[in-house]
Amino acid sequence: MSQINLDQLNAFLHVVRLGGVTKAAEALHLTQPAVTARIRNLEASIGAALFDRHGGGLRLTKRGEMLLGYAEQFERLTGLVQRDITAPEGVEGRLRLGVSETIAQCWLPDLIYRLHGLYPRLEIELHVDISINLRAALLDRALDLAVLLGPVSEFSVDNVDLPGFDLAWYVSAKAPARSDPAGHLQRPVLTYARQTRPYRELKKLLQDHIGPGVTLFPSSSLSACFRLVEADLGVAALPRALGRDFVAKGTIREFDPGWVPPPLHFTASYLADPHSPMIETAARMAREVARDYA
Repeated sequence: MSQINLDQLNAFLHVVRLGGVTKAAEALHLTQPAVTARIRNLEASIGAALFDRHGGGLRLTKRGEMLLGYAEQFERLTGLVQRDITAPEGVEGRLRLGVSETIAQCWLPDLIYRLHGLYPRLEIELHVDISINLRAALLDRALDLAVLLGPVSEFSVDNVDLPGFDLAWYVSAKAPARSDPAGHLQRPVLTYARQTRPYRELKKLLQDHIGPGVTLFPSSSLSACFRLVEADLGVAALPRALGRDFVAKGTIREFDPGWVPPPLHFTASYLADPHSPMIETAARMAREVARDYA
């Protein structure tokens, strides 16, 4: 009889949590046959089936339910060893990190630099997307840590609050000065992608202040928004942290129409179960980096 190993237990936990071999294989970066083999070898070691494979799905058997509790204890113990015993430079594995583009444009390089300095053997897999997609990927366990417009209001998720981003209105330096700055808002307004909170909030504010005839140009690229403002093709309410370099170059300038959208609030969010000291450390490091940047 072969011995049970941690790789087999890890595969078992992934299959249970993700609901099947396919998603487990994707999360573990293995082939489906490799995950299936680990489950089969685990069942051979125990001498009993762990899943009831009838009916087109995977349902835990009585032995499988019992093993799940023990496997979670092993997982917890592994995390404690990693936290208390293993030196950071010895930590191996993969961190699937998802960030919104605002973060990617600001302090993401500093975070990667610090993470790599603390965990030199850690593989960091980076995904940049809008917050709604990052949230879905986190809850689907396709991401380990998501830095997004939060918090994520789910009982299974821990949220670390990050400093917010103040927004400012920008117009091209080529645009003529106006005695009534609010008049700039009669032009196309460049903004965040349609399926985002900043887009929804800005659309409502513009309708309240200007009326229903405002033209919105949503974009998933903040850098493109700034370039279009530079080219005098519209105005935009964008993070001041990103706009200051353009203002310093003299290609755009701020204007004050009498109101500004609320700051963007981000969180570093991760699933509380299973507990991972490395992921928790990465979330706290994101907060430190964000504070230093602010």
